Amino acid sequence: MRGQAPARGSARTEVLARIRTALRDKPVATEVPRAYRRAGERGPGDVDLLAERLRDYRATVTFTSPADLPKTLSSLATGKVLAAPAIPQEWLPDAEREVTGLADLREFDAVVTCCRVAVAETGTIVLDHDAPDQAERAWTLVPDHHVVVVRRAQVVMGVPDAIAELTGVRTQTWISGPSATSDIELERVEGVHGPRQLDVVIV
Repeated sequence: MRGQAPARGSARTEVLARIRTALRDKPVATEVPRAYRRAGERGPGDVDLLAERLRDYRATVTFTSPADLPKTLSSLATGKVLAAPAIPQEWLPDAEREVTGLADLREFDAVVTCCRVAVAETGTIVLDHDAPDQAERAWTLVPDHHVVVVRRAQVVMGVPDAIAELTGVRTQTWISGPSATSDIELERVEGVHGPRQLDVVIV
């Protein structure tokens, strides 16, 4: 019948035929490489590379020995200092280790924590907030200065190596340098999402 709409099946067939015709001369899609990096492929983490990446992000890196760690921490963390609850007392004997409320965090000039793992290739420090030496997440975001202790044995080469060290069920913070962002005119603004000053102490 004149003006009658084509059958639904024939319209679909026509559309698919046109698509096949349009794609006839197109090259076959190339296979996407799937050679992903795996944990343990590239050996232990490079501490010097970690330090280089961190400095690129405007973090301060200090190398010290276990014996000199208390002196190093006291020289870096000044003013009113908050230490993660499990930070050894001898590291920072004068630091406070508890707060009564989140609002109290604004009173502190610096916070000192340890970390779970550090990624050399990306210059990233990973905090596990269920660990008492790494504190609650808010503790590491509100004070303007974060001092984090990294043991050499905690440094891994790449992100896959770091993920292999984590359980995936805990709250984590991945830190690559001090908090910073840029507006539409690429003006760098620091301290928007966390501490403006990051000191990394490698032991």
